[in-house]
Amino acid sequence: MASQGRPRRSTERAWLVTAPLALLAVVFSTCIALVADHPFGKWPLAFVFFVVMAGISFAVLNVYVRRQSVGVTLTEVPLIVALYFLPPLSVVLIYTLSVLIWSASHRFGAAKLWFNVAKAAAATSLASLVLLALPPLKNVGPGTWGSLFLAVCVVTLVSLVSVVGVHVLLQGWQAGRDALRSMPTALLTAGINVAIGLLVLIALKTTWWSALLLAALFSGLVLVYRSYSQFFRQHRTLAGMYELTRLLASGTERSLADILLDRVRALMQAEYATLWLPAQGRHPEVLLTARVDTPGLLDLAPTPASLRQQVHRKGRTLSIGRWLGGDPALRQAAGEERVKDAIVVPLRSGQAVIGTLEVTNRLSDIGHFAPGDIPVFETVAAHAAVALENSRLVDRLRHDADHDALTGLPNRRRLTSSVAEAVKIRAPGEVVALLLFDVDRLRQVNESLGHAAGDKVLMEVAERLRSCAPSSALVGRAGGDEFLVTLRLESTEAALELAAQLREQIRDEMVFDALTLDVDTVVGVAVHPDHGSDAVALLQRVDLAATAAKSVPGSVQLYSPALESRSLRRLGLAGDLQRALDEGELEVYFQPKVTLRDRRLVGVECLARWEHPAHGSVAPDDFVAVAEHTGQLGRLTEFVLRESLRRSRDWSHGEQPLSVAVNLAARTLTDQHFPALVRDLLAEYGVPPQRLTLEVTEAGVLDGTERPIPTLRSLRDLGVRLSVDDFGTGNSSLAQLRRLPVHEVKVDRSFVQGMATDPGDLAIVNAVVMLSQQFGLTVVAEGVESELTLELLQDIGCEIGQGFLFSRPLPYERLEAWFGAQVDPETVVAGELPRLRVVP
Repeated sequence: MASQGRPRRSTERAWLVTAPLALLAVVFSTCIALVADHPFGKWPLAFVFFVVMAGISFAVLNVYVRRQSVGVTLTEVPLIVALYFLPPLSVVLIYTLSVLIWSASHRFGAAKLWFNVAKAAAATSLASLVLLALPPLKNVGPGTWGSLFLAVCVVTLVSLVSVVGVHVLLQGWQAGRDALRSMPTALLTAGINVAIGLLVLIALKTTWWSALLLAALFSGLVLVYRSYSQFFRQHRTLAGMYELTRLLASGTERSLADILLDRVRALMQAEYATLWLPAQGRHPEVLLTARVDTPGLLDLAPTPASLRQQVHRKGRTLSIGRWLGGDPALRQAAGEERVKDAIVVPLRSGQAVIGTLEVTNRLSDIGHFAPGDIPVFETVAAHAAVALENSRLVDRLRHDADHDALTGLPNRRRLTSSVAEAVKIRAPGEVVALLLFDVDRLRQVNESLGHAAGDKVLMEVAERLRSCAPSSALVGRAGGDEFLVTLRLESTEAALELAAQLREQIRDEMVFDALTLDVDTVVGVAVHPDHGSDAVALLQRVDLAATAAKSVPGSVQLYSPALESRSLRRLGLAGDLQRALDEGELEVYFQPKVTLRDRRLVGVECLARWEHPAHGSVAPDDFVAVAEHTGQLGRLTEFVLRESLRRSRDWSHGEQPLSVAVNLAARTLTDQHFPALVRDLLAEYGVPPQRLTLEVTEAGVLDGTERPIPTLRSLRDLGVRLSVDDFGTGNSSLAQLRRLPVHEVKVDRSFVQGMATDPGDLAIVNAVVMLSQQFGLTVVAEGVESELTLELLQDIGCEIGQGFLFSRPLPYERLEAWFGAQVDPETVVAGELPRLRVVP
């Protein structure tokens, strides 16, 4: 885009041509006065010719060359007659005076006015001198025709050479060459005018009464010419508008502003055409101008800014100029900017004004915009407004197709395209890193606080990532609660380090009005070329890494092939799980729960197990996850409940009932029909409610919402015991347990197994035991695998434990055998729980 046009030389330099022309005119006139017998005279007839010549000079056919124009008039017609009837210096005088009056009436500057006068005087004086050198004009025969034709050609040639000289002087050789191209047309027009003049001369020579017929004929020709000119202008305007409309809709590679302004300027024959679009949404302000002698577009405009601001505010066309009128203050301000006339039209989209289109300075110093130009320009502006609005609509649709509506970040489609482009460029010593941030517990925020709060969380996370990520990174929303950051880094280790840093920077508290939320994320990491060669594979694998990161809260997980094999394995298990439930392939194992002080059996935890015919033993985490995602979780939970309650009913050792504990997935607590199912199963198997314990993980029961509370209360009202499993792995505190209807807390095995070697783990378990007892909650320690751990738990007052020290999970038949082998007969007292031996 051009920021400035070609340097414009001062018009004062035209005096370098005007002065020699004036000198030549004086010299030629002096020669005429010395040579001619009667150089002056016939003043009455001269006055008549002067009036005719001055009047006819206003009928100008302008040939536009860049910023100037070559004016071809009918003055050759009276000039032919005047050269025949009048003395030579009289012809020079009346021709020069007519040009002076014509130039003054158009308010030319001094430089151009005197250039025109000197040119006219020099041309006619030279023509008269040439005519004097030829044989005298005695009649109107061919000899006279040739002499007069030669004299008029001299006038035309001197005028054209002078104009070319000024163009070269002011605008360079290119402008001079352009002016020379108009010479054949000017000479042809002059020849036609000479022929007409000779016919007039013959008629007048025959009888002066022919002047009346000639006047009538001329008047008729003027009317015909005006009609033709109007038709020609209309045709040219329609053709220009058609061409403009076609180009705007053609989808050409040139920008819309280039097409629009270039065509509008040419159509309106203006020096400047300007497009102004104020800032709107994500679109910045646009101010572009096409100028007749400047390639490209300018980023400035000659018209006063107040003019377009008024048009934008009032929504109606404003114009200033000689024939257009306008506010005097605006005309004065425009005059200071060398603007002689301008039309500014609003661009509309419906009722709204989206900008302005303006043209400034009709080409040539004698041209001006007329009131008839305004409707034409308004029609052009209407087409332009539609094209601009359509262009912005297409741009908006393209933007919306590639960006997330909520956060404004690139969406998965755009991210996929960007990653695909990035992996095409091989850079030794660099990797293309993909960091996938998964917002933790967003669904709970939506369900408890509403989707508006969830949207605020997403927008805040997006803003933090955008501000914290390196400037070279592309930050986008991959979908739902997932955000992707992709960039080039020097190594995989650098990607992991950046992921950890970004996660720490965006996990600060989020404050919305009076509400403060703690929002955490997990991060999956994949890099090119180590983890994939194309965008689809990389995005799939970073998804797997983020999913794996969820199993370890607050972690950053790098992709590994093992994650993919596990995901594919889970996918293949979906159909097999349904068949296994239908055919009873699943089993329930039982792990004893023992009092730590006197080692008595108080119950068992019931655990589902699946021995797949092809894959062997399937991990519970795998088939439970498959059940959740395939809608079979309810069937799996009911199966475990039925088997557990049946075994509880059939247990008869020591005449003591067998209490059973069953694990529940967090999603089960959202099922409003689950308490009724538990009630029906208890009644079906005749098991007292207090003999059943339902265990829910800490993350499931303490999710920051009230969502699980109604189901927990309904289960408590049935008399069922409730336990919080894996306590300590989340971000909750014991104080939060006070608002929950639970009876038991199970300390996670990671803390129990570390008690003997890590003072921190020992302190955590000790605090959980002490506070839980103060709240009236039973404490169960998971993962008791050594005598030292058992002693430490006894010392801090933990009541119940389970772990490999006592027994691994066992099928029911082996549980029976284990119980018979472990009971110490000497400890069996009627009505008491039998004491067990410790299994080494």
